[in-house]
Amino acid sequence: MHRTAMLPRSWWDLRVEASVEDLAGQDVAALRAEIDQLRRALAGRPVIDQACGMVMVLAPCRREPARNLLVDMERQCNTGLPDVAAAVVAAWEGEPLPRMMQRTLRHALRRLYAEDRGCDSAPADEPSGRGRP
Repeated sequence: MHRTAMLPRSWWDLRVEASVEDLAGQDVAALRAEIDQLRRALAGRPVIDQACGMVMVLAPCRREPARNLLVDMERQCNTGLPDVAAAVVAAWEGEPLPRMMQRTLRHALRRLYAEDRGCDSAPADEPSGRGRP
């Protein structure tokens, strides 16, 4: 990739060419970083889709609420979405789910059930967080 900069002759002729070279190098580095990030995202996609399907079966719901449930677990457990999804899939296959994820999943499912029933209140063992006693 080659870029040409049109600047008056009195402007730093040699330095302009060097900075253009640096910009091209920075663009290549940024593109490589983006490609790496996209590859990592695609690598985790199948396990996330599988975990979404499991949640959809566990709590009869559509894909969006199932994914939101996994994202909530991700935030509350302070871990990545592929890690949460892998733990859910492993639990489905018989491995114990880490305690923090068990509790988070239980609360998320209760919220999902309450929303599905149209309830406005939180489960009995969960604070409402809406300023109600």
